[in-house]
Amino acid sequence: MGHRLLGEILESSGIIGGEQLESALKLQKSDSRRLGAVLLEEGMITPKQLALAFAEQLGIEFIDLSAAAISPALSGVLPRSTAARHKLVPVSADENNITVAMADPTDFFAIEEVRAATRRRVTVMAAVPAEVENAANLLYGNEAAAKAIEEMRSEGGPAASKRQGAEKPRPDGEALPPTVRLVDSIIERGVAENASDIHIEPTEGDMAVRMRIDGLLRRIMTVPGSFAASVIARIKVMSELDLTEKRLPQDGRAKMRVGGADVDLRISTLPTIWGEKVAIRLLNRSARILSPEALGLSGSGLEGYNRLLKFTDGLVLAVGPTGSGKSSTMYTMIDRLNTEEANLVTLEDPVEYDIPGVNQVQISERAGLSFAAGLRAVLRQDPDIIAVGEIRDGETAQIALRAALTGHLVLSTVHTSGVSALLDRLADMGCEPFMTAEALRGVISQRLVRKICPDCREEYSAEKWELEKLGINGPARLCRGAGCPSCHHTGFRGRTGVFEVFIPSREVKRMIAEKRPSSEIEAQILSEGGFTPLAEEARRLVLSRVTTLGEMMRIMNSTD
Repeated sequence: MGHRLLGEILESSGIIGGEQLESALKLQKSDSRRLGAVLLEEGMITPKQLALAFAEQLGIEFIDLSAAAISPALSGVLPRSTAARHKLVPVSADENNITVAMADPTDFFAIEEVRAATRRRVTVMAAVPAEVENAANLLYGNEAAAKAIEEMRSEGGPAASKRQGAEKPRPDGEALPPTVRLVDSIIERGVAENASDIHIEPTEGDMAVRMRIDGLLRRIMTVPGSFAASVIARIKVMSELDLTEKRLPQDGRAKMRVGGADVDLRISTLPTIWGEKVAIRLLNRSARILSPEALGLSGSGLEGYNRLLKFTDGLVLAVGPTGSGKSSTMYTMIDRLNTEEANLVTLEDPVEYDIPGVNQVQISERAGLSFAAGLRAVLRQDPDIIAVGEIRDGETAQIALRAALTGHLVLSTVHTSGVSALLDRLADMGCEPFMTAEALRGVISQRLVRKICPDCREEYSAEKWELEKLGINGPARLCRGAGCPSCHHTGFRGRTGVFEVFIPSREVKRMIAEKRPSSEIEAQILSEGGFTPLAEEARRLVLSRVTTLGEMMRIMNSTD
């Protein structure tokens, strides 16, 4: 079969029509651009469609880099400068061969340079340009880990690495073993990415390292499976866990200093069919507590928040799903209420911030100090304000209610989706509705939305379905992120809160005490108004171009 032209492939596959091709060819002749570039810039095809067409034209494979596992060791095979200059990334290599994914697989000069730089036979794969750039950033951002892996290989393979992983830390000034440097580089990368958690997950052939960035997990690197045991051993040594116990889950903690900041690590292991999985929660003890405005509170939400801080007794709760920022909101309230005149005691698991002037208690279930036991002890300490990290069980809930009814201001969080779900949860925990009604001062319901990346934000005209979802008549301009290296091509960078601050009226309190159905109570709350509902606040953030409609729909569909 003869060589097929790119336009012919796209037309025959139905991606573009004959008139579109003819128009693109005219534009190509007028300004000497390549046909693929013209089609992309005119919006006639997508980057993936072009990459698939290149693969068909050249008889090569297409690779989806968003799902590919690339070994960090490849950063030592091909120089970063070569990869960046020609928009390509290595995906595999052995002693004689290297396979690279290219944004433009017709760039034969680039292929020759790769061959000269690596002295290997080059196999080319077609890929989406943005994915090539993102994969290259991830790969070359893991150079420290790659170097450590290569040293682990050269120093005797998995057996030697496992011994190194189980070693105690060496004195200052003495070179650290590569296993230690590998684990350190993973944690340092997590801190640099502002990740909340690191997941180290064994699979059948390798070990994936994923990080939770802006609330979503993202694969950062892949470690050869033969070194999994040594990596796990090193983490267990750091957190003083039992090296020999691999059949049961374990929990531990450790500390590291990264970039001048003290970082606490909460470490959990879990046995899986392919080996032990590790989850590491990163807590920056040096981090600054944000102001309510920096959290995202504004308008009626900020007014309600400030009203809640004026209460001297009762129960104030922050509610929302996991990862919705409840703890950050509670810390902000603690920071505002921390005065010389008040005895403020917190019960936390874990302690996330050091707050001078506050008596902070670390919960330890293993030692018998639960939230309930700690709360009983705190009540004997003449407290004015008590902050309980989370109400998880009926015993804690009932003690907190009694404390709120006896002259103390109690702050806490509950894992529920909103006010009506909160009332049902407290009832399920055995809390009497009349006590809940009497004690409850206010509820802050919240979610976190990702913010549009400022480096790649772009305006566009809202489509009909978007206007309908937003309840808008007529045209509107919205924003989205196109994707760039600074946001890992997600279009988002950073997060902000969406809040609904509810302070119950006398009528609502009466309905709670009378055990009225939560649906009736919710209808009464909405009829009274006086606050901005969560959905309306999310809509405002979309229209003010802080976030996208997709993010609004995602957080409003989240359930308890």
